[in-house]
Amino acid sequence: MDRVKHRKYKHQDAADLDVTPFMNLMIVLVPVLLLSMVFTHTTVIDLNFPTGDGASDAFDPDAVHLEVVVRGDTLVVADGRGGTIKTIPRVDGRYDFNQLSLVMQELKRRMPEKQDITVLLEQETDYQTLVTIMDRVRSYPTVQNLEVVNAELFPVISLGDTPVSTGSAS
Repeated sequence: MDRVKHRKYKHQDAADLDVTPFMNLMIVLVPVLLLSMVFTHTTVIDLNFPTGDGASDAFDPDAVHLEVVVRGDTLVVADGRGGTIKTIPRVDGRYDFNQLSLVMQELKRRMPEKQDITVLLEQETDYQTLVTIMDRVRSYPTVQNLEVVNAELFPVISLGDTPVSTGSAS
């Protein structure tokens, strides 16, 4: 009664897969992706640490040794011989790095050949403050030919500890 139809399947060979379009896509896609990658740029700053022998001051006593002294409540720009050039107090609990940059720009205008500066830090100074001060004394952004560039200030930076303050006079 029930007729079951049996289908006969012919054994068919699998069709060849054409991967040429996929390979073409990969040939174009891989270089494009590689070229669009952002590579990490690492900047290295050479620092000079004081030797402590005092011999470096003996050869040129008339030279001005610029210093930025980082205290808990102020930034002091000094000449290295005890004279204060500018004292920059904190504003709203933060160091005024913009004012520091302006002072550095004025000093560079007065001493265009000067390349070195010393940053003296208290032990409690945090790392971000150190990096920001180094950035501000090394260069500043300016516009040249309708393009923002970093103009050089004092790229040779030495680090040291702040001298112990003597007396309570400001």
